[in-house]
Amino acid sequence: MADPSSYRPKPGEIPDSPGVYKFRDEHHRVIYVGKAKSLRQRLASYFQDLAGLHPRTRTMVTTAASVEWTVVSTEVEALQLEYSWIKEYDPRFNVKYRDDKSYPYLAVTMNEEFPRVQVMRGHKRKGVRYFGPYGHAWAIRDTVDLLLRVFPVRTCSAGVFKNAARTGRPCLLGYIGKCSAPCVERVSAEEHRELAEEFCDFMAGRTGTYLRRLERQMTDAAEEMEYEKAARLRDDIGALKKAMEKNAVVLADATDADLIAVAEDELEAAVQIFHVRGGRVRGQRGWVTDKVEAVTTADLVEHALQQLYGEETGDSVPKEVLVPALPDPVEPVQEWLTGRRGSIVSLRIPQRGDKKSLMETVQRNAQQSLALHKTKRASDLTTRSRALEEIAEALDLDSAPLRIECYDISHLQGDDVVASMVVFEDGLQRKSEYRRFQIKGFEGQDDVRSMHEVITRRFKRYLSEKERTGEWVDGEPGDGELKNGELKDDEGRPKRFAYPPQLVVVDGGQPQVAAAKRALDELGIDDIAVCGLAKRLEEVWLPDDSDPVVLPRTSEGLYLLQRVRDEAHRFAITYQRTKRAKRFRASPLDDVPGLGETRKQALIKYFGSVKKLRSATIDQICEVPGIGRKTAEAIAVALAQAVPAAPAVNTATGEIMEDEEPGTTAGSSQEPVSAGTSDERRGQET
Repeated sequence: MADPSSYRPKPGEIPDSPGVYKFRDEHHRVIYVGKAKSLRQRLASYFQDLAGLHPRTRTMVTTAASVEWTVVSTEVEALQLEYSWIKEYDPRFNVKYRDDKSYPYLAVTMNEEFPRVQVMRGHKRKGVRYFGPYGHAWAIRDTVDLLLRVFPVRTCSAGVFKNAARTGRPCLLGYIGKCSAPCVERVSAEEHRELAEEFCDFMAGRTGTYLRRLERQMTDAAEEMEYEKAARLRDDIGALKKAMEKNAVVLADATDADLIAVAEDELEAAVQIFHVRGGRVRGQRGWVTDKVEAVTTADLVEHALQQLYGEETGDSVPKEVLVPALPDPVEPVQEWLTGRRGSIVSLRIPQRGDKKSLMETVQRNAQQSLALHKTKRASDLTTRSRALEEIAEALDLDSAPLRIECYDISHLQGDDVVASMVVFEDGLQRKSEYRRFQIKGFEGQDDVRSMHEVITRRFKRYLSEKERTGEWVDGEPGDGELKNGELKDDEGRPKRFAYPPQLVVVDGGQPQVAAAKRALDELGIDDIAVCGLAKRLEEVWLPDDSDPVVLPRTSEGLYLLQRVRDEAHRFAITYQRTKRAKRFRASPLDDVPGLGETRKQALIKYFGSVKKLRSATIDQICEVPGIGRKTAEAIAVALAQAVPAAPAVNTATGEIMEDEEPGTTAGSSQEPVSAGTSDERRGQET
C-alpha cells in the first residue's frame, strides 16, 4: 500500500486548466482515468487526509504509485480524451458497463453493392444502418419476415448470393416473393438499393407514406377489378401494420429520443435505455456495473452517455436525451453530444407529461434489472453454497451457517423504535419466520440498548421453548412433536422461536455486535456466532476484534450478507412507518371499549368532527343510530379525558384550521396496509 504523499506533485506543478489525468500503480498500469475543469483543484482533492476520502477513493490513491495529466483546451476535449483513454487502458477503478456489445441489431449493409438485411452484434461498422438494439435476435427475424413481403431486400450471405448468380437460380425466398432476387438480375442494383432505402425509412419511423401509398394502390386495383393484386396489397398492408404493432406508440408527437434510467445500491448500478424513434420504442438495452469508484447518479449518467454515444455520429445520436440526473457541469456534455450528432441535442430531465411517465417505466425496468441480477446470483444453488462456505471461512465457523438471522433497529428521531428479525435458510429468504419487535425497555434513541433488548428477548423465547419441551435432553427429543422434520406445538403449528440460528447478523458495527454478543453471554448461549455488517464500508465486524473482516468486493459471501442486511432494514423500516402512520391517525375514540370501526365512522359522519362530538351532550350522542346510553357515556368520558390536539396550521397562509382535528376524519383510525407481501405480513409483532 503506497503513501499518496510519496508521489504527490509539488505545489505549482499542476496547471489550473482543463485536462485529463491518469493514476498508475507500481507496475505502471493505468488504474484510474478522470477529467477536470481545473486539474489543480481536482488532483489536490486526492491528496488530502486519507480519513476524509471516500473508501473507494482511498483504496485507489493507496494503490496508485504515480499520477500524470494532459492539458486540453476545453472541457469537451477533456470528455473526449477521457472516453478514449478509458477504452484504451480499461482502468480497474473506473466504472465500466458490461455486455453493451452483446445486444443484437437489425443491420442494413448500405456499404455493399447489393445491401443485405441481417442480424449484427459487436462494434458498429462504417456505412451500415443499424436499428435497435433488440432484446432477442428472434424479434428481429420476426420483424424482417413481415417486412420482406413489402420490401423484398436481399437477406442471404455472400456465398449463397454468389452461388445463385453462378447457377442462375435464386434461393427459396426469391421464388416465394420475399426477395427481389438481384442475384439473377430480376432487379438492377439501383432498384434494389432503392428498396433497401425504403426499408430503412420504414424502420426509422417514416411509416405513414408507405401505408398510404399501398392503400391507394389497393383501391385502384379493386376499382380496375384486379382483385388478386388488391388482395396481395391488402396482405402487405396487414404485414406492415403487424410489424408496427410490435412497437407501440408511446409519445404522440413522433419524438426521437433516448431515455436513460439508473437504479443503484452501495456496490452496483443498473442502467436501462429505451430508444424511441418516431414516437415508438424501437429498442431497449440494459447494463449492470460494479461501482468501483465513488460516483453519484449524475456521474453514472455521464458514463452511460459516453458509452452510448462515444462511437456514434449523425442520426444515431437522437435530438433529445432524457436522463434522471444531469452531469455537473452539463454544458460540456451537451456540447459533446451536439458535436457527435451535428445538430443541437437537448439533454434534460423530463418534468411532466408522457415523457415523464415513460421515464418512470424505464426506471422500473432498471430497478427490476438490478433486482434480477442479484436474484440470479442468489437463486443458483452452487452460488449459494459457495457464499455460505465463504462466510464460514471468513468468520472461522465450524460449518456453513445454514440458518442466518439478521436484526435491524428502526426509528424516527427516537420515536416509534422498532426492530426486525429476518431469516435466511440455505441462503434463501424464509418469510414465514420473520418477526417484528417493539422496543419496550426504555424511551428514546439508543440503537445499542435496543439491539441488546431484542437479542435478549428473542433468545429468552428460544431458551423457554427449549426448557418447556425438554428439547434434546439426554440425546432424545422432548415433548415437542416432530412432524415432517419440524418442531410443532400442541396445535401442530411451527414453534415461533424453536430454531436457533448458526449465525446472528446485526445491522451495524462494533457497538451493535458487542451488544448482541453480551446479550447471548448473559443468557449462557455460546454456540451461536455473531457478526455485524457496517453499511458505510461494507465491513464485517466480529466480537472482541478491533479490526473488521474485509471480504472481497466480488465475494458471494459478501453479497449474501448484504442481501440479509438489506432485507432486515427493509422489513424494519416498513414496520416503523406503519406504526408512525397509525399513531398520526390515532383518535380518542380508539380508547372507547366496544366501539368498532363502523360506529366510529357513524359518529364522525353525524357530528362532522371529533371537536363537535366532544362538545355534544350524552343525549345528543344517543341520537346516533347504534349508540346506546352506556356507550354514549363511555364516549363522553373518553373524550373528556383526552387532551385536545393542537390546532392544525396552514403553513402557506398561517391560518389556524380549527374546524377539524388532525387524524379524525372518517376512517381515520384504520391501520394502513403494509406494502409487503402476504408472507411478510405474517411476520408477527412480539
